[in-house]
Amino acid sequence: MGEEKKKHPRLILHDFLSLEECKELEFVHKSSSTVGYRPNVFSTTLSHLIATNCPHFIIPFVPIRERLKEKVEEFFGCEFELFVEFTGLISWTRGASIGWHSDDNRPYLKQRDFTAVCYLNSYAKDFKGGLFHFQEGEPRTVVPMAGNVAIYTADSCNVHSVDEIIEGERLTLTLWFSRDSTHDEDAKLISLLSEKMLYVANNMPVLKLPILASSNMYWFSLEPASDQQSGFDICCARIHVLGLDFYSSQGKSMFSDFSELLMKSLQLAWDNELFEQEFVNILHLLQVVQFYCWKALELLNSDLEVKTGKVIQLSQSQKENMSAMKSIILEDHQLAEMVFSCANCNKDWRRSFNWAKFSAAVTAWEEYRLKLHKELVMSLPYWRIQGFIYSVPREGT
Repeated sequence: MGEEKKKHPRLILHDFLSLEECKELEFVHKSSSTVGYRPNVFSTTLSHLIATNCPHFIIPFVPIRERLKEKVEEFFGCEFELFVEFTGLISWTRGASIGWHSDDNRPYLKQRDFTAVCYLNSYAKDFKGGLFHFQEGEPRTVVPMAGNVAIYTADSCNVHSVDEIIEGERLTLTLWFSRDSTHDEDAKLISLLSEKMLYVANNMPVLKLPILASSNMYWFSLEPASDQQSGFDICCARIHVLGLDFYSSQGKSMFSDFSELLMKSLQLAWDNELFEQEFVNILHLLQVVQFYCWKALELLNSDLEVKTGKVIQLSQSQKENMSAMKSIILEDHQLAEMVFSCANCNKDWRRSFNWAKFSAAVTAWEEYRLKLHKELVMSLPYWRIQGFIYSVPREGT
């Protein structure tokens, strides 16, 4: 390394991730995230995906983790020494920021050696604010652009900060690396996967529908210390900001609180119309909606002959029921719109939304998760034997 690199060891990689990889991870995050570790921050961890019946979503992370680990080991000259300590998707929304700090400035983080931050969307296009600054050395400022990666030592050589987010949602894939094997994330994840996938049918782990974590993991409030403060459920809010609605035939009066309601079957509504298919809970519905967002242009431009799911007109009583639900679940809908307002929301797909393409998205979502599930089932035995998560070559390749 040169003198400057020795003082402030860091590496900036451009176009390290493809735009399709960025979009896929954005889909995973927006369909699975929970309230994060600091105000106005949301996160998706691999252990959370396992706990909510979505272990198959780990598959898109695997090759990216491998490539990043290789780059870190190569650049810092520590081949075969590192373990992945943490892998997570983190988004920062309006008001989120962080002052000058280093990643190991807390005693319980002393084991951390390196950090890699992969930007999944772009400054100015997708969000405003959120520039990344190093206190010393070059480059002094990193402008987040989709596909780029910042890698640096997690110590006082790379004290850094992040500007406050002014608008939109700044999304990253963050990995922490350690030389300490006791902090190896893979061993913990393999153990969780082995426990979660014990239930089998025809000697194959069952592909199950998503389940919700505890309701407080999805409830956003400006005053998180109090459960009574106004706020909103983030799963519902992500559907709401897209101009869509959700409906339960059971109605809010059937349950003691909103969390019970969201665990029951729900339907999607749009423009006074109701899609008759029921989704098992709000997380199931959100995943299909976010899949539609991810694949919207592909679906809109395709010539697929799709059998449209049955759609009915909303009655007045159904509209009133829906409005009453939203008054509880989206208690502060203006706050939801402020937090999840996004400069890059694709207005074209919103204007072009139609039930035929949404029906296609429902089918495509099922096929997508089945494909990931099969790859996970094939890989897990190898991961157990080797003790770490890696891309298992397919037979004949």
